[in-house]
Amino acid sequence: MIRRNILFSHENSAHIRPASRSNDKLCHSWDYACGGEGTIGHTKVSFSGKIIPVKTFDDVLTFHGHSCPGLAFGYRVSLLALRELGERAADEELVAIVENNSCAVDAIQVLTGCTFGKGNLFFRDYGKQVYTFLKRPSGEGIRISVVWTFPEETEEERLIWGRYIKGERFDEVLKAVHSQKSRKIDLILGAGDDELFRISRGSMTLPDEAKIYASLRCAVCGEKMMEPKARVRNGEIVCIPCFEKP
Repeated sequence: MIRRNILFSHENSAHIRPASRSNDKLCHSWDYACGGEGTIGHTKVSFSGKIIPVKTFDDVLTFHGHSCPGLAFGYRVSLLALRELGERAADEELVAIVENNSCAVDAIQVLTGCTFGKGNLFFRDYGKQVYTFLKRPSGEGIRISVVWTFPEETEEERLIWGRYIKGERFDEVLKAVHSQKSRKIDLILGAGDDELFRISRGSMTLPDEAKIYASLRCAVCGEKMMEPKARVRNGEIVCIPCFEKP
């Protein structure tokens, strides 16, 4: 059970800025690389006066497979979390709680080291653009809610998007959709934190750390399962799929 404590309070994030930023915009474009030639995005951020390395947007693209606005949101969320809480998690010292299963979560795994397999990424199926990051063992952290909205689309853009949603993949449709996505990505990567997010800082009750369980073998299918997921049917230990079969 995760309980948000009253110590979590909203703060304006206008004073938080990426290390490589000039004026009020994130240093970025598809042709210019903040982190060095051939890369997109940062290769370092500042945390408590210390410069720490981070993955670039190119690294995120390589892992995820395509570029999209959701991935850009995840990238920006992760940069903010690292600037607030420190280095990428080597083990479980940093915890992420995500409230959707969108493309953004892949960026969070790459940049923050909070991953499903390591047990420090927790999914809450609320369908909300909200991301919470906590430090072990203190429980201190940051809750980031996306508040930014895309500029209103033209009628032509809405029609094109409607055709794409219906399954059309003609060259003219793909070109227009990719152009729209690229423009949105540029806007997300270039906006200020205070434009993109509502931020709360404080403490929460931490989720349990990852545990290692004994493996049991299902009496029906013969496949192995972790002990707490085992069920008993007709006096035999079975896996959940076999238990649920009529």
